[in-house]
Amino acid sequence: MSVGSAYYDGENWDDIVAYVKAADRLGVDMVWSAEAWGMEAVSSLGYLAAVTENIRLGPGIMQISARTPAMTAMTALSMAQISGDRFVLGLGVSGPQVVEGLHGEAFAHPLGRLREYVDIVKLGISGERIVYDGKHYTLPRPGGEGKALKSSIRPRPDMPIYLATLGPKSLELTGAVADGWLGTSFIPEHSDVMLDPIRAGAEKAGRSFDDIDIQVSGQVVVSDDVDDLIAKAKPGMAFTLGGMGSAKTNFYNAAYTRAGYGDIAAEVQRLWVEGDKAAATAAVPDEMVLAAYLIGTEDMVRDRIRACAAAGIDCLRLGARGNTAAEQIANLEMAVDLIKTTTSA
Repeated sequence: MSVGSAYYDGENWDDIVAYVKAADRLGVDMVWSAEAWGMEAVSSLGYLAAVTENIRLGPGIMQISARTPAMTAMTALSMAQISGDRFVLGLGVSGPQVVEGLHGEAFAHPLGRLREYVDIVKLGISGERIVYDGKHYTLPRPGGEGKALKSSIRPRPDMPIYLATLGPKSLELTGAVADGWLGTSFIPEHSDVMLDPIRAGAEKAGRSFDDIDIQVSGQVVVSDDVDDLIAKAKPGMAFTLGGMGSAKTNFYNAAYTRAGYGDIAAEVQRLWVEGDKAAATAAVPDEMVLAAYLIGTEDMVRDRIRACAAAGIDCLRLGARGNTAAEQIANLEMAVDLIKTTTSA
């Protein structure tokens, strides 16, 4: 399950806590937090670690441009220490609007930087002295007084590392170096667009694709008023296609384009960038919403859950649905039961 959002402001934090505690009681496996220009991803997990017992905690994702790789390794080890080894690490490159606009870092060469970043983080969580000579990172810094250091926190070399990736080359990197994939913009009928590159990366690295935990985000909403559900979902899809990135760089738009929705993705983005958000929303077809989201009647949602399982998805990351904690918990209970009964049948 996922909590917060890229722009989450923390105003309903008590509701989030109640929601995650309920998830812990229900046996939900993992909770992921997000970050971009709202609350950052780690502090909330530290709080949640203290009020839960079994659920695993992961940032989905920590932006690599916001922290040095050594700091990310130390943060991960710290979170593992205080959570009783329930922490898993989620990383991603974010996008140029956030990286260059908010952090003042260059976004160029994101794939190369991510590869080196993961290398250094693995050194850090394994308890090794951090010595690295790459194109983007060199540690210790040359010509200065720095020395190779290692964290004093107990090493966790087996800490799972998940990558949130969308482009073909970054998906290959996920298959080569990560323990799991945090997927979005996923349509089960076009799973090859995402999973084939991960599989190829794993094979090139001599790894088994089956050892990689494949997770995708899912919004489970059940109602007989399907038209109303579609209408409520379209603004989110329009924002994904038009606003999740710049006009030049939108990884989500590109992912849907590779899945066969290129004309639609281009038109929605054009309208969004031009400032006509209402027209962009109207340009999203019903069929695309129903293919991408787990919404509809109970039978429709069960069919989508089965499609995800058949496509090779190991875990659905459910988002909070509802205006109050009670509504969100009720939706979570329904969704957990629906998934369990559908996949066990």
